[in-house]
Amino acid sequence: MDKFFDYFDGRYRDSILSRPPTDDGPVITISRQTGCDARQVAENVVDNLNRRYETTKWKWVDKDIIYAIAKELNTNTQRVENFYKGIELSNMSEMIMAFSGGFVSDLRVKKAIKEVVLTICKEGHVVLVGRGGVSIANNIEDALHVRIIAPFYWRVENVMKKKEMDLETAEAYVIDTDEKRFNLITTFLEKKSLNIDYLFDTTINRKSYNIFETAELIVSMYEKKIGRQIAERKKTSQIF
Repeated sequence: MDKFFDYFDGRYRDSILSRPPTDDGPVITISRQTGCDARQVAENVVDNLNRRYETTKWKWVDKDIIYAIAKELNTNTQRVENFYKGIELSNMSEMIMAFSGGFVSDLRVKKAIKEVVLTICKEGHVVLVGRGGVSIANNIEDALHVRIIAPFYWRVENVMKKKEMDLETAEAYVIDTDEKRFNLITTFLEKKSLNIDYLFDTTINRKSYNIFETAELIVSMYEKKIGRQIAERKKTSQIF
């Protein structure tokens, strides 16, 4: 993941953000409801793509972003994590941080997240889990935007097993995290929307498919959408 930290070099990031849109991607964003095992799915998607195309280019990114953005803003990781979780600072906390020289506004955190995530997506060959990626990368042509869902109590049971929670705690966790993830997606949209279904190319029900089958479906859809677009452009460039 050494390459990942290039995204936090200002000059490198500027060079990626300023290049032509035709050079963007390919990127796969995975948005998910809580308890759908999206990280494991992303890991399998990357393994499949690298094997299939005999490359090591593809990688998947999730929480690494938080730590690097915190370093760039010279703040702690909890500050960035709180933004992702929708936790606003109290007025008193803002005052204390301002006087101590450690204040980082939500606006600065949002701007850093957007620039870093967009750089990662524009450079391409990445599977991005969450982080508002579907909104930030919405204008990238060579992008596949996937939504993973499952019935509420299927997800609650999964969370209970993975996090060793009781039923009531898991129910509350799923409801709260779903809401925060929805709010994060809408935060990066130009216009707020109550319905985000239109953002996605496809929606997969994890109850119907295991982790490996879900990854295979995503790779198949990648090849049908993005792979076809890239192949057509290569063919056109060879003609001219």
